[in-house]
Amino acid sequence: MRKILSSICLFLLTAVPAEMLGQEKIIILNEGNWQTDNGKITYFEDDHVVSNEWFREKNGYKLGDTPNDIIQVNDTLIAIAINWSNIVQFIRPDGTAVTATENVPNNRKLASDGRYVYISSYGHECETVNGMVAFTKGYVAKIDLNTFKVVAATEVGYEPEGIALYDGHLFVANTGGYAFQEPHDYETTVSILNAETMEVVKNIDTGIINLYGKMSQSGKYLCINSPGNYYEILPKSMVFDCEKALKGETPCFVEMPYAATYNTTTRDGKFYVIGSKYSYYTQEYTFNYKIIDPAEMIRTDGAVGVSEDFPGTLLDDLKQMGMPYAIYVNPYTGYIYATDAGSFTEAGALYQWSPEGVKLGRHKVYINPGHFLALPPNGIFTGVETVENEEQKADNSIYDLMGRKVEKPQRGGIYIRNGRKFVCK
Repeated sequence: MRKILSSICLFLLTAVPAEMLGQEKIIILNEGNWQTDNGKITYFEDDHVVSNEWFREKNGYKLGDTPNDIIQVNDTLIAIAINWSNIVQFIRPDGTAVTATENVPNNRKLASDGRYVYISSYGHECETVNGMVAFTKGYVAKIDLNTFKVVAATEVGYEPEGIALYDGHLFVANTGGYAFQEPHDYETTVSILNAETMEVVKNIDTGIINLYGKMSQSGKYLCINSPGNYYEILPKSMVFDCEKALKGETPCFVEMPYAATYNTTTRDGKFYVIGSKYSYYTQEYTFNYKIIDPAEMIRTDGAVGVSEDFPGTLLDDLKQMGMPYAIYVNPYTGYIYATDAGSFTEAGALYQWSPEGVKLGRHKVYINPGHFLALPPNGIFTGVETVENEEQKADNSIYDLMGRKVEKPQRGGIYIRNGRKFVCK
């Protein structure tokens, strides 16, 4: 019996690649079911689930109702948008709560420059330090991380969703997603705001309706999804070039005839995409799986840059899922993750692959596991959502945590030069 146990222990120890040990630190937001106040955080480390009740175990109370986005702000702070609880929860990387901002109802997606958190909202009012502000459409709120107060809010389109930062500007995808129940049409615009002044610089009309969901960002490129209207207007997606948009160049995006419902940025600056198409006519889901090279798509106006050449067994494994619900590449290590929501009402599953696409395991998590955040293995956050490109690696320029070149770094600001983070004195 002792010999058998020894063999089992040896197998367990050798089943995990040595280079992975101590590196994979993944937070998964489980949305739970809307209006049931059962959102949860799963903490996953290396090859196992540490806890499916991580937030409650750390803090002694519930996370909230329908968490729908998570970002790391700096070495010591993480922000979580909890939609139906109407709060932005701030936690430390060890899971302990810091505070919550309650002045942004019906909040959606997050972005940060390290000093402020920006969040989109479907709501029509927001309490700021200057008093209550009312809007006809949706808005973007700006939260000061020194006080955790909303210092500004600006109207954009109806029901704004994805939000990203590039070159000092916020790019906000508007959905108009309540068009089926409110007296307005679906939106087709990307609003561009000056992040410092919070003024709308311009609105780019893409002609594509309902720009819904999380946007992945690779440098100046965004991956934006459209589910259509679930009837005769079919899903689409686009690669959006932020730099061209700021310069006024047209076209500044390339349209693609498939969905990008769940998308993530890879370590080489591409996008992995799982598209989910739902039809009210058939009441069925169909899926597509793509790898998108945004630079090639923009360069060739969509003629080149899309494939299904996923590594290893990743594509076949994804196709075996009942209801794919998220995909993610750890930007620090390259390990790949995806989730299966199953019936949407019972515990979902988390899958893990090596960077080469070797399936490493399947793990039980909670209901509707939809959002990921990788913690840095060494505890030092580098803002790698926007993937350092070859140009950045080759020069001695200074970049901020969102990958934007900085000519005049501000005192006290955190920057990157030659791949290393430093504080400007």
